Amino acid sequence: MQLSPSKRSQVAPFHVMEMFNAASALQAEGRSIVHLSLGQPGFPPPRAALERVSHAALEDPMGYTNAPGMPQLRQRLAQYYQETSGLTIAPERIFVTVGSSAAYILSLLVAFDAGAKIAMAAPHYPASPNMLRALDMEPVIMPATRESFFHPTVEMLEALPEKPDGLLVASPSNPTGTVIPELQLSELTIYCQQHGIRLISDEIYHNITYGGIKAKTALGMSEETIVLNSFSKYYRLPGWRLGWCVLPPELLRPAECLLQNMYISPPTISQYAALSALDETADLNQVVAAYDRNRVRLCETLNRIGLTNYPEPDGAFYIYVDLAGHGEDSEAFCHRMLDEAGVCSVPGIDFDTVNGHRFVRFSYCSREEDVIEACERLERWMG
Repeated sequence: MQLSPSKRSQVAPFHVMEMFNAASALQAEGRSIVHLSLGQPGFPPPRAALERVSHAALEDPMGYTNAPGMPQLRQRLAQYYQETSGLTIAPERIFVTVGSSAAYILSLLVAFDAGAKIAMAAPHYPASPNMLRALDMEPVIMPATRESFFHPTVEMLEALPEKPDGLLVASPSNPTGTVIPELQLSELTIYCQQHGIRLISDEIYHNITYGGIKAKTALGMSEETIVLNSFSKYYRLPGWRLGWCVLPPELLRPAECLLQNMYISPPTISQYAALSALDETADLNQVVAAYDRNRVRLCETLNRIGLTNYPEPDGAFYIYVDLAGHGEDSEAFCHRMLDEAGVCSVPGIDFDTVNGHRFVRFSYCSREEDVIEACERLERWMG
């Protein structure tokens, strides 16, 4: 009898990586490819973080830490919320995890049972509904528009045939780069409190915002909210696989027991890097300024070549362009752009299974010289 994979493992592929693999194959043939694809910072980690890790690697045996992370890192993260938002968060509520993906999985397991329905807007980060399905939970997708900044609204929740168990919001958003307005976030928080819906706020792109806009944390709005964050984006430690979540008091002991059994502890060496990176605000903000220059440059180029239908990106490092009226779907467009212009971007089918065929996501977190080259290639290709 032939054994087969589990039903929970039958999730869709990540088309971002499919395009990346196609680009890698062309590079292996000697082609020059410029990436506007992955959401991976093109700048190295802060040097001070690497120096601290180098010292720690020689001085510390690098054994396990506490399951929720080093006490000094949890304390420093509590200080971060005091510094950035004026919030007093008990360090015990902060759990350091193996990337923000593990923070999301931990939060789902500790807050919901199998069969739970979790609502989210489309477009959305593609792994979010896929992880729900793998955990025998059900994503409830609510189509969003530019009028709502591609974020959920109370009206969308009220229009659902039944009340969900949870709501996921992500601000700044991947793939749109939009920030949810504070009033809209507050209205969602109040609605969730009134209707017994657990709110999960994905804040992994916080601190990467432009034009004086600030992404508001959901922590100060309700103690029942779960907040996710990461050291991969703003802190430029993607391969170090470290994130964190802030949990409500009633979930702390169950979450610790889950962590002990699932992961033992987050990577010790990565926690040393994170401790130092949290103090490198000047270095980190210099790179955010470079992202902003990339953003302006890429927006100007897209406008010149006729790709003008997109929301103004307030944060993160993405532009989500509607191709309506250009005569081909986004997957064909991306493959043609890769083959003919040597520029790799990704189709929207990852982020929205219904309307994503109309959209392309451009990422501008690469080095400035790479974004300049990509813009020049796009202008030659479509100009």
